[in-house]
Amino acid sequence: MSVLSGKNILLGVTAGIAAYKTAHLVRLFIKAGAQVKVVMTPASKDFVTPLTLSTLSNNPVYSSFYEKGEQGTEEWNSHVELGLWADYMLVAPATANTLAKMSNGVCDNLLLAVYLSAKCKVYFAPTMDLDMYKHASTKKSIAKLQSFGNVFISPSSGFLASGLIGEGRMEEPENMISFIENDIVKSLPLINKKVLITAGPTYEAIDPVRFIGNHSSGKMGFELAKQAANLGATVYLVSGPSNETVSNKRINRIDVISAEDMYNEVHKYFNSVDIAILSAAVADYKPKFVSDKKIKKSSEEMSIDLVKTKDILASLGKVKKSQFLVGFALETNNELENAKKKLNNKNLDLIVLNSLQDKGAGFKKETNKVTIIDKLENISEFGLKSKSKVAEDIFNVILKKNYA
Repeated sequence: MSVLSGKNILLGVTAGIAAYKTAHLVRLFIKAGAQVKVVMTPASKDFVTPLTLSTLSNNPVYSSFYEKGEQGTEEWNSHVELGLWADYMLVAPATANTLAKMSNGVCDNLLLAVYLSAKCKVYFAPTMDLDMYKHASTKKSIAKLQSFGNVFISPSSGFLASGLIGEGRMEEPENMISFIENDIVKSLPLINKKVLITAGPTYEAIDPVRFIGNHSSGKMGFELAKQAANLGATVYLVSGPSNETVSNKRINRIDVISAEDMYNEVHKYFNSVDIAILSAAVADYKPKFVSDKKIKKSSEEMSIDLVKTKDILASLGKVKKSQFLVGFALETNNELENAKKKLNNKNLDLIVLNSLQDKGAGFKKETNKVTIIDKLENISEFGLKSKSKVAEDIFNVILKKNYA
């Protein structure tokens, strides 16, 4: 599985003869599981058509700040939004002209504006003739771009458009993909690690129609799974009934219904993982007896005998070896006291506390507000954030403690 799976790739195309290779490059990114958007300089359209790259990328191609809308109105192509969308940006081919502009902050087309707006890692793959590539000004541009943190994909030697043989030939698309994948892998802190995450509610059957459940959507657990995959981990996501979806090939989704189902699946994977984060809202009790037929309404009142479900988190705390174990605590009162008690009683390394008293936190919300407590009872408080940002905060705490 490619580390590019699920990533947003912004491809910048400039006016070099090697632009014809970008059609194959886009195909390879798509094959690796990435989403691709293409930004072209106006002159590059003389070498490869926007229609070709749009068709292959399944996205519009951008080349100017304004486009004509369906009603004849001018629609703005935001360089800022494109820059923020990308996980990685690749400028290929990168001509001597564009390299000089990029290195000196010149911003006279959309591609250069997007480059200056990008918050992500930027790769650049030069293309030019031998003497142009060897020129001191080109070498200076490349060195300056590298000093900014941009990553240089050096051209190969070979037959050039001028008829000369030497350096300046843009690297082949397959080799560029391999270069980028290897560079990303080196920087991923959870590469070759396995992470187990639980999410969503559990449903405890009363009869074939009814169940005991809760309002958990599973969103927090799914965001944790996505973040773990983005950090390079192989993820086992054990989810109760949830409408949330994932498409990252690093995430292996295992669907369950009841607490018993979740207990069995979690224990199946726990011994082989490095980190386990149990964010699911597991039912504490289940009906003692489950009717095999729908229970008919026969009186004003009905009572159901309940028994405790297996405590999944506590069971993992008892058998854990080197795994880093994280639990969640959703509280309504005495929050810190209850969370610390759970942390210690269940032999956890971290506990993530959220309170239903906090506005914007809790079930079926897009946001969450958490407090993280480690096994030494050090407390880290975080403000209200999107659940994707909360997932980043949780993994940042794990990684800072060097337990990954």
